[in-house]
Amino acid sequence: MIEEILARASQAQRLSRRDALVLLAIDVKSQEFYALLATANARSREAFCNRGYIFAQIGINAAPCSGNCTFCSLARDTFAAAGTYEKSPEEVLAQVRSMDCGAIDALFLMTTADYPQDKFLELGRQVRDVLPQRTNLVANIGDFGPAYAEELKKAGFAAVYHIVRLGEGKDTALAPTRRIATLDAIRGAGLELYYCVEPIGPEHTQEQLVDEMLRARDYDVDVMAVMARTPVPGTPFAGTGKMTQLEMTKIAAVTRLVTDPKRSMNIHEPQGMALLAGVNQLYAELGANPRDVELSTESGRGFSVEAVRRMLLDAHYEL
Repeated sequence: MIEEILARASQAQRLSRRDALVLLAIDVKSQEFYALLATANARSREAFCNRGYIFAQIGINAAPCSGNCTFCSLARDTFAAAGTYEKSPEEVLAQVRSMDCGAIDALFLMTTADYPQDKFLELGRQVRDVLPQRTNLVANIGDFGPAYAEELKKAGFAAVYHIVRLGEGKDTALAPTRRIATLDAIRGAGLELYYCVEPIGPEHTQEQLVDEMLRARDYDVDVMAVMARTPVPGTPFAGTGKMTQLEMTKIAAVTRLVTDPKRSMNIHEPQGMALLAGVNQLYAELGANPRDVELSTESGRGFSVEAVRRMLLDAHYEL
């Protein structure tokens, strides 16, 4: 059965929920695991023309967030970051100018859910003015409606990173229906949607993972990703189990084949093993990071543009 599913996937045929569950059940120590990786790798190399992508993200502020995600260092009730701050527009623009923007395919501006929407639009306009035209500007912010989606587009944003998280409404203070309404607003405005199955922990079932893969496919995503949960010190998930690189590589391969994103497939945080499984895009990060207690993740967990560039080149992707 696995051989037949992979044969269909290699021909870009749409996989079913049952197909996805069969692939997720593959033993990472088996021969079938390597067949899965080879199929996902070949699909990405062909569909994406062997192109690798570098995305970068700047965390604009660190403050207790009403989203109250129990896995996040910035949650209101269990704020675990080293302090609070908000970057000024001048500081953000200085960081943008200091980057090798010619190497970056997309720049994300990330805020907590409570960051003022008007202020974010103005910041976006200023950043757009200094970015190369080829670099997409992407919003990673709280929920919003159709009118604000249109304002984001007018301000120069090409895309939005937005998801229904695993455990949404249970591990967060946000209703899944509210998250879905924002997804609809993004699609309605003609903005690109960047999606992710996250934050994946050992307790999440294969059915839960497939739910989000299929949701992403239903929204015809441009960019897809998977991300393991980080047991951040000071949060309720500190000291809990973490997914292994082998398991995350398998999940990345299955997600790539099931969702069939239009541009790229990512795993976060960057890991070399998954570059054999259809992953062709990695993130560099600066500023606040929900998986880090450091206020400047570039000195903590965050990868630099040069580090991810080297990883993609080592995997023989063309930049």
